[in-house]
Amino acid sequence: MTIKIENLRKRFDTFPALDGIDLEIRQGELLALLGPSGSGKTTLLRVIAGLEHPDAGRVLFGGEDATGLGVQERRVGFVFQHYALFRHMTVAENIGFGLKVRRGKERWPKAKIAARVEELLSLVQLQGLGGRYPAQLSGGQRQRVALARALAIEPRVLLLDEPFGALDAQVRRDLRGWLRELHERTGLTTVFVTHDQEEALELADRVAILNHGRIEQLGTPADAYDRPASPFVYSFVGAVNRLRGRRDGERIEVAGLALPAPADTPAAGELELFVRPEDLRVGEGGWSATVVAAQRSGPRMRVRARLDEGEGQELEIELPVDAGRVHTPGSRVGLLPVRFGAFPAG
Repeated sequence: MTIKIENLRKRFDTFPALDGIDLEIRQGELLALLGPSGSGKTTLLRVIAGLEHPDAGRVLFGGEDATGLGVQERRVGFVFQHYALFRHMTVAENIGFGLKVRRGKERWPKAKIAARVEELLSLVQLQGLGGRYPAQLSGGQRQRVALARALAIEPRVLLLDEPFGALDAQVRRDLRGWLRELHERTGLTTVFVTHDQEEALELADRVAILNHGRIEQLGTPADAYDRPASPFVYSFVGAVNRLRGRRDGERIEVAGLALPAPADTPAAGELELFVRPEDLRVGEGGWSATVVAAQRSGPRMRVRARLDEGEGQELEIELPVDAGRVHTPGSRVGLLPVRFGAFPAG
């Protein structure tokens, strides 16, 4: 099922939650809506689900206008951050609830519902737990039940709102891999909301990065990280150093260092250079700096160094552990950016 969003707008009082969103979600893809709080990502998901109605614009499912349809008519599976399970129902009853409340020709016989529940318990790796209650499960298991319940109605689209937000870090990592496998098996068009960059970049086929109700960039996780389209994306996705500079012909002058201007660099005037910590190399021919701090972070060392020029600005550098250990506070280093972006100064 493809989903097409056309010029979607939604305001809450004077706040523009969605400000002219255009987006096409491909058949069978896993798309992440990534952005800070208040960027519009959850509102967009709820409009797709039919839980919110837009002030303007359209939502098309498979080419058909679904803007005026309710949640049940859209046949979407929706998973919330806090599970929203019925505490007085068993796991099996929770999973089968959406099938049991159907009416008329849509209603399934009990035997068929029971078979579907068992099938889903197996799919989400909770075999034998159908008789338990939500309070008897771990957080990760409860979220799997919520996913099974969303899948029970055989949805055309699966929508996930911060599905792992209430879980601890290790459980989140485990469930991310499991969700990716589940997506590969079901082939459902899936949209999930997250503010976790790592989660979006690891799970999604494509990422839509939202800011102030607009899409700043849409592309693969590699595009978002390696080729940010704006200062906001550079700053929001991953760590970054920012330095003031100026375009001078075919070069950029930044803190006393001349660098080749990328093709999309502003034609002239003041600019900002964006360079990630791992894109700084220690060696000759770069900025002269003094190490002020070094700290291990897992398999890497994070080193902070103060530039001799550029008003004493400090840069963060990420190095392999062995390389980082030799750069102790007070030592001198040369820093050369091997990849960077440049945008007009704000």
